[in-house]
Amino acid sequence: MEVGSSGGPDKNRLYGLSNTTAENLRAARNVSTVGSSQSVLSTQSKEFVALQQHTAQLTEKYDHLSAEHAQLKAEHAQHYAQQKAEHDQLREFVMNMASQSGDTCAPTSFWSYNNQPSPPPAPPLC
Repeated sequence: MEVGSSGGPDKNRLYGLSNTTAENLRAARNVSTVGSSQSVLSTQSKEFVALQQHTAQLTEKYDHLSAEHAQLKAEHAQHYAQQKAEHDQLREFVMNMASQSGDTCAPTSFWSYNNQPSPPPAPPLC
């Protein structure tokens, strides 16, 4: 920490580091980093390129999985619509058969499909 109050301790002196002055510390820092700056930059560049490549790979995987999810979701919706249509056809067929046979009793009702609202209650069974 440098102290810079007038009339107080020396403004160029760093306390807690023995008798080292700010100028000596700056000079030592500049000398020690000049020789290693090229290797530090090279290492940082390699790490940065590796991170960029990894990010690109993850982005590609994410895009692939997103497309696959959208396709599965569409297939599921289509399958659900098909099953519901088949269920509705079967219900209509059974109701028509019951009305054509002349029975006064209605067939037992089906369970609702996939939590859809139930049809109105059927008349009591014979």
